[in-house]
Amino acid sequence: MKLTDDEQRMLDGGEGPAVHRAMDLLVRYGEALGAERLVPVNNVCGTFVAAGPMIREFASKGNDAIFSEFNLDSTERVEMPQVKAYTCHLVMGIDSKHPEMNQGLEETVRIQKEGEKFFGAKGVNMLATCTPYQVGNVPVMGEHCAWMESSAVIYCNAVLGARTNTEGRESTGAASITGRIPYFGLHIPENRVATHLIDVKVPVDDMMDWGILGYAIGEMVEEDIPAFRGLVAQPNMIKLKHFGAAAASSGGVEMYHIPGVTPETRSEEYAFGGRAPLTTLVYGEAERRIAYEKLNSTAKSHDVDFIMLGCPHNSIEQVGLAARLLEGRRLSANTSLWVFTPRALKEVADRSGYTALIEAAGGHVLTDTCPAISRIMPKDTKVVATDSAKQAHYLPAITGVQAWFGSVADCVEAAVSGRWNGGLR
Repeated sequence: MKLTDDEQRMLDGGEGPAVHRAMDLLVRYGEALGAERLVPVNNVCGTFVAAGPMIREFASKGNDAIFSEFNLDSTERVEMPQVKAYTCHLVMGIDSKHPEMNQGLEETVRIQKEGEKFFGAKGVNMLATCTPYQVGNVPVMGEHCAWMESSAVIYCNAVLGARTNTEGRESTGAASITGRIPYFGLHIPENRVATHLIDVKVPVDDMMDWGILGYAIGEMVEEDIPAFRGLVAQPNMIKLKHFGAAAASSGGVEMYHIPGVTPETRSEEYAFGGRAPLTTLVYGEAERRIAYEKLNSTAKSHDVDFIMLGCPHNSIEQVGLAARLLEGRRLSANTSLWVFTPRALKEVADRSGYTALIEAAGGHVLTDTCPAISRIMPKDTKVVATDSAKQAHYLPAITGVQAWFGSVADCVEAAVSGRWNGGLR
């Protein structure tokens, strides 16, 4: 790998042992990928604060040890320096602001708060959301980034036009203190062109439709790059957020092209870089129904225990929609409703009166995490209803629950009635 003089100096230890280990990790990582060089990055989204099983083993060793082991792949403890790149922390392991949801986890809450204080002092911004673009981290078209979290990565590439691969905790940790990442994959312009053409034959308009489309396409193209023909309704941020999360869940999609929507995609021909698609796939009524049925394939009982909204984390408009649908109503005595949003947006929801409406109905507005990350749900939950294709995909495998997928309105009705009556329209 060819290094600049500054990069070689970092590798040689000129900026201290932590930066040396970070550069060593990045060089080994890049060489394994066949990268010829590193690229400067000044936008990193990773995971730094301890969460899950690692807390019990490493908390007593201190946060420098956590950073060394999990962000630098180093068994030798080194002191973490100030970050060099703009860096934010993604989702947390727990919502420490709601101890009533975290009974028996008081020690976990304490350790997480200590981690937030430690890494915050090093320059890591505690956005604590899988949707950093909703709370101020909005890279520009062409900007090289180092992001974790599959739904954030696909949004960064396809909606914002910035450039990132799906990175891991180690590579983002190393990038945060070096400002470098290997130049490979979607950092390279010719690797960002479409491979498969998707001919859409049915209307795709509301958020549920976009989630189903994403889930179907992820299975169709796996890790390749689709371009779309026939999408006539203009999608907004919410729809693209859910579409990308679904495509990255059922497949490994990190980039897509919608002419007139994706910043790099002026036309279908431009999406393919002037080349012919490898194949053309059809998304019609049959494909839509198959995807919907797969999303609901784990659900057997129509008696619902738990309704989860907000994966990826809800925008303020989505919190407002849930509040309006619940206004003047009351949850069934047999159900719980949790609405997840970034903590910064919960402040807006509080001031706008949305939180009060949801709580008056018996629901809760939570932040920082989600059930797939925290593994926390109301006690004795067996059947979940959600508006998230991503949660419907992961929760049954992770926690063993049954999961219904549908619209926000379907989910609110289930919360109020205690029964699932949603369906494909």
